[in-house]
Amino acid sequence: MVTLGLSRVDDAVAAKHPGLGEYAACQSNAFLKGILTFVTGTGAALGLQMLLHRKRPYPLQWSVLVAMVSGSLASYGVTRVETQKCNNLWLFLETGQLPKDTDTPR
Repeated sequence: MVTLGLSRVDDAVAAKHPGLGEYAACQSNAFLKGILTFVTGTGAALGLQMLLHRKRPYPLQWSVLVAMVSGSLASYGVTRVETQKCNNLWLFLETGQLPKDTDTPR
């Protein structure tokens, strides 16, 4: 049994997919970046709103709500991009080829 994060993976599966450890590390890094982006984005948005609060007072609950939503959107965007990079890495490790770029016209 091979330990991968908190779960165990059978040796046969690990042997069949030699890039599994790298992919798991990449996904872990992507999720960590997403969490850090959420914390940083929420804090920055809340700080900016506190500065704006002096000119136009409004309840604190709306500041917190808007900060949380903006932090969540930023976190989603970063996590999505990083996860796509990990998926491309996985395809490269499994096939030896980079995935086809679907955004470019043929």
